[in-house]
Amino acid sequence: MQKKILIADDEADIVSMLASFFESKGYCVLRAANGTETLKQVEYDPDIILLDINMPHMNGLEICRRIRDHISCPILFLTARLEDTDKVNGFAAGGDDYIVKPFSLLELEARVEAHLRRETRHSFEAQIRFSGDLIIDYAERCLFFSGKRLGLARKEFDIVELLSQNPGQVFDRERIYEHIWGYDSEGTAVL
Repeated sequence: MQKKILIADDEADIVSMLASFFESKGYCVLRAANGTETLKQVEYDPDIILLDINMPHMNGLEICRRIRDHISCPILFLTARLEDTDKVNGFAAGGDDYIVKPFSLLELEARVEAHLRRETRHSFEAQIRFSGDLIIDYAERCLFFSGKRLGLARKEFDIVELLSQNPGQVFDRERIYEHIWGYDSEGTAVL
């Protein structure tokens, strides 16, 4: 699936250069030239954001603070600011990386890919649930108890998945049939 990258910078030449580079690498590129445009482009749910700090209407630090509670994707600051306090402010605002201009396109690409790989790993981690000695791996559709893999049929795992993702909720036999087998199934099989 094509990754979306938002490039927010008030320097049109930088946006154009970065957009051409990342489009050639297969990314879908969203562009913004100021704070207001950046907030509008964030609505398109980018996978990663390259954000300049010095922009009109709203600086990158303020944008980062405003969107961080709603956006979990990596935010990489691109800036000419060199001071350590600027870097600390960038990280404190919710940034994930800080890249000083001028920068190498190859290094920028490597950092973008590293952040996206980390996001992919986190999404897989979210598909695992731990409960004492029980581990449920939703991505692999398997169960482990005390380190040993338990063999489950497809429908058995579907039932475990339904119950584990709805803790505290009681399901009668008919509701389980509806969720697992569908509405048209017979309700006479033994669980």
